[in-house]
Amino acid sequence: MLSVAKVQKRNSWRYYVRGVAFGDGRRPAGQALKDAQEMAGLPPGVWMGRGLAALGLTAGQEVTERQMELVFGQGRHPDADRIERELLDDGAAPETARLATVLGQPVEEIERRKTTPLFALDFVFRPQASLVVLWALGDDRTRRVIERAHERAIETVLRWLEDEVAQTRWSSGRKRAKAPALVVSRWRHFDNRDGFPLLHDHCLILNRAQRPDGTWGALDTRRLFQNAVSAGTLYTLTMTTEVCEELGLATVPREVTAGLRPVMEVAGVEQDLIDWSSTRREQMAPVLERITDKYVKKHKRLPGERGRNGLGWWAAQDTRREKKTPKPLQQLRAWWRASAILRFGKEMVDGLLERCQAAGKAIRARVRPVVDTALAAVDVAAIVFTVRRAFARRHVLAEARRHLLETLRGRGFTRGLDDYIADAALSRHARQLTVPVRGRRAPAPDQITYTADFAWPHRWWVAGIDGKPPRESSRYERARVASLALQNAIRDARILSATRGEAPAARADDHDQAAPHAVDHPDRDAALTPAQQAAAVQAHQQAAMPEEYLEGRTTDPATWLYTPKNLARLAAFTQASEARGRLIAEGAQPKQPANDAHGSARQQHHTTQPEQGRGAGQGL
Repeated sequence: MLSVAKVQKRNSWRYYVRGVAFGDGRRPAGQALKDAQEMAGLPPGVWMGRGLAALGLTAGQEVTERQMELVFGQGRHPDADRIERELLDDGAAPETARLATVLGQPVEEIERRKTTPLFALDFVFRPQASLVVLWALGDDRTRRVIERAHERAIETVLRWLEDEVAQTRWSSGRKRAKAPALVVSRWRHFDNRDGFPLLHDHCLILNRAQRPDGTWGALDTRRLFQNAVSAGTLYTLTMTTEVCEELGLATVPREVTAGLRPVMEVAGVEQDLIDWSSTRREQMAPVLERITDKYVKKHKRLPGERGRNGLGWWAAQDTRREKKTPKPLQQLRAWWRASAILRFGKEMVDGLLERCQAAGKAIRARVRPVVDTALAAVDVAAIVFTVRRAFARRHVLAEARRHLLETLRGRGFTRGLDDYIADAALSRHARQLTVPVRGRRAPAPDQITYTADFAWPHRWWVAGIDGKPPRESSRYERARVASLALQNAIRDARILSATRGEAPAARADDHDQAAPHAVDHPDRDAALTPAQQAAAVQAHQQAAMPEEYLEGRTTDPATWLYTPKNLARLAAFTQASEARGRLIAEGAQPKQPANDAHGSARQQHHTTQPEQGRGAGQGL
């Protein structure tokens, strides 16, 4: 999981230089950072990123207090004191010597334009709650595996940002260039403000990068904000996969908020243990519920993704406690273990990893490392379209990574599969909205907007549970139903065509004609017949997808699925699907409805127009 905050002049010294660098605690005034870290048993910050060489730094080098103050508090070179002293010795004027150490525009020049200087962006990476519980209560080997996966996932995200996202800009944004070399300082924290386990790292990404001519300029931070969700899903997918493969675990969906996307947690970690560690969520829950009710009464709808983030931020601020005194990890782990044993018993705490491995073994026995890319592309496109209606590639890529996390349940996958699914979803099921204008600069691939021609799902009301009033279905619930409808239609058509020895109707290229995309394992089956392959793919998808998705719902059984109105709607859809199946079995092509009510026939027979919707976005 990932959150992003701004490091500006008004908060850089008090919060980051004095607080974040000291384990999010309150450092005594006048005490050096290194001495305070050693006394509290805290790890020092380290430098990361490809841009360190230009500043005379190396990856893994410790961040000193003076470097922190110069870089993230003044926007200057980390060795500015030495450079300025040498220039003064050579006879340079004091102001000239100081300006020579500034990276990019001086802070004073930015402030004269009535603008608040932005020194850096704070990317905070943290695992899911179940992984935090395993890290806090597991043995030393489990802790090291999780920490190593956590660090590697952060490195993977930073490399992706450098390769695909980061750009530097100048001339008021009219000129841009890729910035494949970021300057980052990473700070490890162990707990939240209540002292309960919360493994997380603050990565301060400097808002400066070298341009092609060697000068320093500001990053296009808007791009970093836009791709924060994609970066967060990459971190979660990478870390979860490595931990599950290393320890033999698997994941299951956990619904945190009714109607919203579930969180994939480690199977075997009880909800009581998650609640024990998630003290901040318990504090925020009543406040968040109160302000969400106010939002619904005012706007007559549930908040969207951006609105939920904003409401969550307000709830976090309203329940934020004072900074605590940091403690060494060894002392914290002893206290966490004692607290968990007193609450749940020694047997439950000691057998945590064993239960997780047993649950993981059962799930891995029925979920092989196989992904049907055709169904994945349909799922991703349908969900993104229903949630956003108009979208960019970054939205599709983030959903493709979520799909892999949900479908594989922690199993490994081929590198680059997320990009392949995203490209397949755009090329087969999306239509480009952005039109290039003659005489103007062609839009960058990430600036192209898409939509799709799927039918827009109807809304419904969900029955209240535990005394809560009925609520309107969320966009994610409608997106999941729309995706399942399309996938089921494609499965039916594929199995019918496979039993007759024909090519699968939903396949569009040679990549999908082959066996489903998989990781090489010694126990892989031999080549299957078309009918066996279709049946195996369908069985795998049913085994991998969470049970509540297969039943066509995302909440409690006493919800929308069993209302008379929606039972009639599902019955009508079933009859239409069976009619199309009979037409396919008889060798006839189903007629396309005039109003394209369901949109599924378009997806089943899209092979006649394989390049539809690509336009200038081909190959994205």
